[in-house]
Amino acid sequence: MNETPPSPVAHGEVRSSSPADRMMRRVLRLPVDGPKASAADARRAFQTSIMVATVRCLLMYIVFPFVLPALGLAAGVGPIIGIPISVAAIIAIVMSVRRFWRADHSKRWHYTILGTAVITFLCVLVVRDLISLGS
Repeated sequence: MNETPPSPVAHGEVRSSSPADRMMRRVLRLPVDGPKASAADARRAFQTSIMVATVRCLLMYIVFPFVLPALGLAAGVGPIIGIPISVAAIIAIVMSVRRFWRADHSKRWHYTILGTAVITFLCVLVVRDLISLGS
């Protein structure tokens, strides 16, 4: 009977206290007894992060390589604009992952995996942009 019960949260729910959940909360620097976010907050953060990543992809793969050069504008500015947009997308994804965890959202692990994959992809693109700027 040395078991410590999980801390109660809003609406009678019980915050998960599995070792993996506790480890992820430490990685995300979320206090165990910190304020809980709502599921709506988590959804808004998710939508924002996906929107930023989508805008980045549209700019980098449609507007900059095809539309602007066809108009005779902004040839070669992709990496200069792509790096800050990628960084903004990474920040938005991390913030939304934190909100999913603060909300104890049932899909927090799913979104964490998706967010990590997108962040990895964006990091590869940032490295490619840096290499193209250096050449």
